[in-house]
Amino acid sequence: MMPAVIILLMVAMYFFMIRPQNKKRREIMEKQRQAGPGQTIVTIGGLHATIIDADKDTVTLEVSPGVMCVYERGAIARVVDETVETDLTTDDDDSEDEKSEETPASAVVDMKADKSSGDDSRK
Repeated sequence: MMPAVIILLMVAMYFFMIRPQNKKRREIMEKQRQAGPGQTIVTIGGLHATIIDADKDTVTLEVSPGVMCVYERGAIARVVDETVETDLTTDDDDSEDEKSEETPASAVVDMKADKSSGDDSRK
């Protein structure tokens, strides 16, 4: 009776632990293989970038405009869904509101002066 319980536990562990992990690993590997130019990805290190070029083993990523890095395909943690960027241009009324919210340069200078006077009092 005891060997049957042990075998039953091993079978249950396979179906509840090992099989889902293998399935998830296969899905990740498939996404890594299918990743191609134009897709936005996140690397295992947390780097967000766009794929510029890809071959069998490596991908060339554009981190920011003009900055290219070459990574192994295995470094791709996930492919980010493509999102449609909204137009950020606004009406003239909105731009006036934004201007009023900006900090004037004189206020920045005054803040720096206050900080420096506070440093003198510590000495």
